[in-house]
Formats: sequence, structure tokens, C-alpha cells
Amino acid sequence: MAAAPVFEKREIRFPDTTEHIVVGGRDKFHLLQKAFLGVRQIGVIGWASQATAQAQNLRDSLEGFGISVVVGLRQGSPSFAKAAAAGFSVENGTAGEMFDVIARSDHVLILIADAAQAELYDPIQQAMRPGACLGFSHGFVLAHMKNVVARFRDDIDVIGVCPKGMGASVRLLYQQGKEENGAGINASYAIEQDVSGNAENLAIGWAIAIGSPTVFQTTLTNEYLSDISGERGTLLAGVWAVSEGMNDYFIGEGSLPQEAFIRSAMSITGPISKKISDGGLRAIADGLSGEEQDRFFRTLQLGYEAAMPIVEQIYNEVLSGREVAGVVDQSNALKKHPWTRVDGTKMWRTGQEVRKNTNIEVPLEPATAGAYLAIMLAQVDVLRANGHPWSEVINETIIEATDSLNPYMAARGIQYLVDNCSTTARLGARKWGPQFRQMVVGDILPKINTSPADQSFRDWFYNHPVHEAHRVCSQFKPSVSISVQ
Repeated sequence: MAAAPVFEKREIRFPDTTEHIVVGGRDKFHLLQKAFLGVRQIGVIGWASQATAQAQNLRDSLEGFGISVVVGLRQGSPSFAKAAAAGFSVENGTAGEMFDVIARSDHVLILIADAAQAELYDPIQQAMRPGACLGFSHGFVLAHMKNVVARFRDDIDVIGVCPKGMGASVRLLYQQGKEENGAGINASYAIEQDVSGNAENLAIGWAIAIGSPTVFQTTLTNEYLSDISGERGTLLAGVWAVSEGMNDYFIGEGSLPQEAFIRSAMSITGPISKKISDGGLRAIADGLSGEEQDRFFRTLQLGYEAAMPIVEQIYNEVLSGREVAGVVDQSNALKKHPWTRVDGTKMWRTGQEVRKNTNIEVPLEPATAGAYLAIMLAQVDVLRANGHPWSEVINETIIEATDSLNPYMAARGIQYLVDNCSTTARLGARKWGPQFRQMVVGDILPKINTSPADQSFRDWFYNHPVHEAHRVCSQFKPSVSISVQ
């Protein structure tokens, strides 16, 4: 029998549908003990980006409730020392061998690398006691299990809580917002299997406990489809590709390397992201006039037409399972071969020096904005065409980019942005970034000065339902903007 809801759901209306969300915040922390009913120990498995953040946030939020947060690691892992530095140690009983921690925990959060999840999902399940809850912050393992025709045990709950940002953001915003209610990284939640009847309360409680000010509902299938596709689109591969393609174009037009970097990468992470965050995609067009606005629409139309088949291909590769199988194969190969760099070109070395100057005036570059929004809009339309809810589409495509990820690129560069995400994301950026870069160089730039934007395309842009959907979702953005040093 389903347990009574602990948290109140709120209805939000989009242009063509209605969804429900839960508003979190520190004023809901007093409800966590009720949401975690029957949970005496939470086992956080792993010490990568998400595990590091979530273990600490859960410990802080659940203090005084009689719930232990214990980190589980492979025997002999060097991460034991890192976890101990954050207060999780074998000596005080808050760290241990992973399968021992799994066996003793009522709520098990699997936050190890995706390829490791693919390898260990069966022994992890076998170690769990009946009636326990298995939690993920990404649906990758479900995608892999579909590939190999495997199922979850039928005597455990299976849920997901998926923050809309890298682990560093989850911890940083939680800390920066300690004095203000509603600070944190939003998350989606999913109920894959509810045996206990309390899975939804537990999932929402988990999201609120790690600091999510707003919690959106999805499914694990929709989550991995939108998340893996999004990383390979706007969030990582797209921003990398547009930055490099436009940088080279501006140099070819006579800009100095410093100026080209400012008009490309810094324009995206600066005024373009801020305009979108504050006023939506239409604010970009409305912030331009005359020839600059024409240039924006020319680039946007060329880019959208060129990006759509790539974004559709990405989505279909994820949907088919081929992209997920490729990640498992490539992850094994990485044990023998080092990662390639994404910032090895002169452009990014120039950028390291340019970013040191805090007094630079960064323009809203219309061509860069058009190319960037082209991939963004293509991703929006592909996700909506495949039935994803608006809250997921907007968060995975727009808000996560402008409010969570791009600030890291602005402060620390593209290498930090890409390589502080999951292995799945890092591989995807390296695979699809070159395709988007070639799109910019081969499909947009040769026609950028000769191909006018149709009036019908402008009308399509202004009337697109994404604008209203983004406005609705923006009401639930964190009350504290992330500050990356």
C-alpha cells in the first residue's frame, strides 16, 4: 500500500500540458525524517563528483535524525583518504568496503562511474537486503540493462534523483545557500520500481536533502535519453564546437586571437548565457537590432537546419542502445589509453590569459549566438518530438547550460567543464563535438553573409512554445546564482 505523501505537489501549466513539481528548500528539512521512514543507514557508493557532493549534503541535511550516511568504496581504493578528509572514515564507522556498506544500508545510492555500474549492477543487487531501496543519479545502468536484457530484483525499490548540474555545483550551491532558503541545484526524480509503497517520498526526500530547491518528475528512461543526448548536444559538445568554429572564423575575418576568443567562447558564457537566463531565448533577438539582428537570424536558420539531423542522430543512437554500448566499450579501452585533451589548441591557451583580465567588455556577438541557439533549439524540438516533458527539456537543454555548466567554462575553461562531468559525458563530448564543429565550419560560415533569414523562420522563432515553457521553469530556478572562483 502506498504511503501518504510527505511533500505537497504543485501544478504548473505549460503551453500544451500540465506537470507537477515539488518545491524544496531548507524549510522542508523537518519533513525528511518522515520521508526517510525506516531508513537507518544510507550507503553512498563511490567518491567521484556526485558521490562527494551528495554524501556531504545528505550528512549535513539529516544531522540529528538518527540516519547514518556511510561511504562505500572498493577495497584498497585511494579514495578512502579523500573521503576521510571530508569526515567519512573507517575509524568513525562512516566509510567501508562497498559491498559491506551495501549489505548494511537501507537506501543504497550508486554513484560510481557508469561503466562500473554496467559491470557491477548484478552483484550490487545481490548484496542488498530485501526491501531496501536502490538509487541512481543517472539512468545509464537501466539503458545498459536493456541492452543485455536484465531486470532489477523484484523485492527492492528502484528510484532515481538526478541533479541538473555536475557534482561540484551540487555541493557549492548547497554551501553558498546555507543562509538562504531555496539555494541548490534542481533535480528530477523517477520511480522505476516501488515495492515498499514509500519510494516516491524517499526519492523526493533524497532530492530535497541534497539541496534541490525544485524537484521535477520524470522516468529513468526519459532521464537517460535526455541527459546523454543533452551532453552530446548543447551542454558540452555544442558549446565546445561553436566556440572553436566561431573563434577560427573571426580570426579569418581579421580579429586578433584575444578578440576572437572574446567574441566566441566568452560571448557564450557571458552575455549570451546571461540574456537567456534572465529573459529567455527571445531576449537574444530583442537585444539586437538592424544588421546585427539580421546576422543572428541568418546564422540561427542555417545552424538549425544543419544541427537538426545531427541532434536526431544523437537521440536515435542513445535510444537504440548503441551509444550506451559504445561508452562501455570505450571505458574499457581508456584503461590502456589516456584521455585526449579538449583544450589543446592555441585558442584555449589564449583564453587562459584573456580570462585573467576581469575588465574585458564582452559583446553579444550575433553570429555566435545564432550558432549556439541553433543547436539548443534543435535539441528542444527533438526532445519534445520524442515525448519528454517540458520541465525536463528546459532543464536539460537551457537552464543547466546557462546557469550551471557555462559558469564553470567561464571561470576555468572548456577542459574543466568537460572533464568534471561523467565518463559518459566526457566520451560523448569528444565524439560529437567535432561533428558540430564541422557543422559550424561547413554549413553555417560559408553562407553566413549571403543567406538571408526567411520572415517565416523569424515568425517561427518568436512563436515557438519554448519561450513560454522557459518562462515557467525559470520561476523555479535556485534563489542563489552559482559563484565559481
